[in-house]
Amino acid sequence: MLIKEQYLMLHSRFSNGKESGVPIEVTLEDLSEALYCTVRNAKLILRKLVDEGWVDWLPGRGRGNYSRITFQEEKEDFLLNLAIELAQDGDYRHAFEKIGSYSSGTQAKERFLDWLNGHFGYKKEEGAEGSPATDNLIFPVLYPPRTLDPATASFAFDSHLQRQIFDRLLTYDERLCRIVPGVAHHWSHNEAATEWTFYLRKGIRFHHGQEMTSADVLFSLNRLRRNTENEWLLRGVERIDALGPRVVRIRLRKPNRIFDRFMCSVGVSILPADFAGQEEENFWNLPLGSGPFRVVSFSKHRVELAAHSHYYQGRPYLDGVDIVIMPADCNPESVGFTSVLHMMDRYRQEDRGGAVPDLRQGCTMLCWNVKREGPQQSEAFRRAAKMILHPGEMIAELGGPRILPAFGFRPCESRGRVIDPIRPERVKAALKESCYEGRPVRLAVYDKYKDDAAWIRKRLSEWGIRVEIENHKNWKEADCTLSSIVLAEDEVCEIETYENGINGLRLYLDEERMNWIKSRIDDALEAESGEARRMTFREIEEYLRDEASVIFLHHRQLDAFLHPFVRGMSLNPLGWVDFKDIWLEKHD
Repeated sequence: MLIKEQYLMLHSRFSNGKESGVPIEVTLEDLSEALYCTVRNAKLILRKLVDEGWVDWLPGRGRGNYSRITFQEEKEDFLLNLAIELAQDGDYRHAFEKIGSYSSGTQAKERFLDWLNGHFGYKKEEGAEGSPATDNLIFPVLYPPRTLDPATASFAFDSHLQRQIFDRLLTYDERLCRIVPGVAHHWSHNEAATEWTFYLRKGIRFHHGQEMTSADVLFSLNRLRRNTENEWLLRGVERIDALGPRVVRIRLRKPNRIFDRFMCSVGVSILPADFAGQEEENFWNLPLGSGPFRVVSFSKHRVELAAHSHYYQGRPYLDGVDIVIMPADCNPESVGFTSVLHMMDRYRQEDRGGAVPDLRQGCTMLCWNVKREGPQQSEAFRRAAKMILHPGEMIAELGGPRILPAFGFRPCESRGRVIDPIRPERVKAALKESCYEGRPVRLAVYDKYKDDAAWIRKRLSEWGIRVEIENHKNWKEADCTLSSIVLAEDEVCEIETYENGINGLRLYLDEERMNWIKSRIDDALEAESGEARRMTFREIEEYLRDEASVIFLHHRQLDAFLHPFVRGMSLNPLGWVDFKDIWLEKHD
């Protein structure tokens, strides 16, 4: 591959837009400078290029006579073929790097992305002689997973991958709307819901072959309790005991009648005890779980998964999943490969006969940092901003996946709600009451929310409110942030919104507000009925909405990405497909 890149280096430096086959005057010193090597090594490289038939070389004779190099391969085709070759070998990182380095002045990038459009999706690959064919799924995403550690999971894509790699004591079946056994085949609790006992299945194997026991469960849960982002999942836990190799008892300080729902969350995934004898840092390079897929490779450029042959619920049909992280500058709308992003061919609303699109269980919202000094300390200022940032107008102007104005976290609570139109006199009165003096508001956002952020800045500026948009890495010091929540586990994920150590609400709300919220959550967990819990969660939501600590903006469309041969395809609440459920109907 190096010699091919050296051809591109010379072509980019000396061709000056000339067609192939046209001699160009150069010196060996020029070549060595372009190749960052000595003249002697430049001669060796030149000889290889001539042997390959890619260049012709006519050395200059006598003092002052230049040598002539003739490039025989068109740069665009040569670069495209190199990128395709790298991608077919699974080296997407270097394929994108070569395209980024040498595609200037060509259509190679657009042609490569067009090739990727056909490359991604279902692939049946013939095995070596005597070996069966394999079924693989290859698809791109725009952002790499931030972590594979369930204890620190807070993003939907991360959580989705962790569900493929690890198992939990219990599972919530979205189709049946009930909890079903996971690695625990049975569980029970006392009348007060303060003592829960879980009975593990026999024969569950981690990816390295070790059988799971109660020691692994204790290790995983106790690790979670040690100041991790997801320690809230074990809120109120007093102690965890192994009553035998396959029995675990958990005692709580206070009743929690949905503790079994907590045990369905990805954060309480089971790891092998003591990281299977590895150093923790090394373990997360290729983590071991007991889920339907094992990790083959993991980097910021690519994630490879392979089927876990001894998965207790049955081996997945897919042999492998290859997730390619696209470069940051690959804007799907501008380069025309929207159809390959996230999964495969997009299943759009118009393909469903005009049916109402499914919506993500969750919403996009603006959260105010009321612990930080600034205009957002004034409730009147927050109310004014809430009136100005009308969700219906945001959706009408920006469109895209923004479908329904949000009244709260859940689409079902927002449907049928009418959000009052902007009343200028009320906005003026609220701004006057707030005594706003023009201090800029710092809004921290991820790149994917840049359109929303620009709209917010424009709208607020029309009322004299200055907004400075910053990178999300500064969000802890910002005055507000834009974020989306996904309620994958109903009530439990709503609690996570308030209690996860990395979520904006927990870090933005002051101690008084958080203590009140936690006390209401305690009340909800003691409640006998789901409706009683729902009423308590509505009370918390109404409190945040009424004082405008949170401005609910919109609910987004839940996109499915399908391929005509794919079967078993349905979206989980995180908006992804469970890979273990996919099978491929193709007979050739």
